[in-house]
Amino acid sequence: MVRALERRAFLAGAGAAFVAGLSPRSADAFDRSEMLFATAYMDESRSYGFALVNQQGELVYRETMPGRAHGFTWSEQAGKAVAFARRPGTFAIAFDPIHRNPPVLFHTPEGRHFYGHGVFSRDGQTLYAAENAFDAGLGKIGIYDARGSFARIGELDTYGVGPHEIIMMPDGRTLAVANGGIRTHPDFGRAKLNLAEMRSQIVFINARTGERRGDFGVNSEDQRMSLRHMVPGRDGSLWIGGQYQGDALAPVSPVLRLDGNGDLRPIEMPEPAAAILSDYVGAVAISPDGRFATFSSPKGGGYVTIDVATRMPVAQLTQPRTSGIAAGSAGVIASSEHGRIGLNDHPLHWDNHITAIG
Repeated sequence: MVRALERRAFLAGAGAAFVAGLSPRSADAFDRSEMLFATAYMDESRSYGFALVNQQGELVYRETMPGRAHGFTWSEQAGKAVAFARRPGTFAIAFDPIHRNPPVLFHTPEGRHFYGHGVFSRDGQTLYAAENAFDAGLGKIGIYDARGSFARIGELDTYGVGPHEIIMMPDGRTLAVANGGIRTHPDFGRAKLNLAEMRSQIVFINARTGERRGDFGVNSEDQRMSLRHMVPGRDGSLWIGGQYQGDALAPVSPVLRLDGNGDLRPIEMPEPAAAILSDYVGAVAISPDGRFATFSSPKGGGYVTIDVATRMPVAQLTQPRTSGIAAGSAGVIASSEHGRIGLNDHPLHWDNHITAIG
């Protein structure tokens, strides 16, 4: 939350130049913002970009991009955000939403593409990105120097196939990787090449050494559940959203929890929450106090919020093609591919994820 003292500190620095560069309408939207959120879009001319919006979904700022983006990561320490291309894209853009320094465009090396997600180190000096070594079909974590031009300085194994979201665990040393288990290759577009033998798992990795610290897969009866997105709970657990690739009538839940003892279990969703999610979670968010986890679904159309203590739904929204969600100080902000974000409609097609920028 941008409180009065924080706002004055912002405006005392280069943030004043940021506000001065906004249109009157955007400056007014910024002035009424407690938080800013970054998300990607496609406009009516099929051009791509990213935008900053406030909690109500009012547009504060927008910037063009060379292609479609997917997920974002933000570092308060570095004052930078990064937008990653949608698979099988090879570009990412680092931007500075406060100081308005020029964006930095960087790419994967030959033989790699991004999977749409990444995360900064705790100090903001290093970026870790989910990548595909597509000829071998192996998941990698690209390591980039975030202090300048985002030069690639190394890579780690993900110990699996199809890594999607990467997050930094609260200890600041451990990366959690959701290996979706689905092999793809850019020569075949977004086709899924190994569904019969796919294996999805959550892997904990030492960010410095690359050592595998834990490996937790789904049960054999849920073999077609692709684990994709996750958020950490305050009790050492992970709340995970999956995307089921099997029989549409199978009794599965795309909401899972990995506890601190390594027990990975699905959380049964009662109707109508199960219908909203439709075995497919597009994004996951957790409230600032850790009490509520929210799961969205573009397939079912809407989102479901559950109480992490009782593991039961406490709120839900039906909205066609909803995927992007983020937790703010005033509750959940959600977006739809049809133009709705927060409380506002725009002539834009919002992409899959929203990231809070303090």
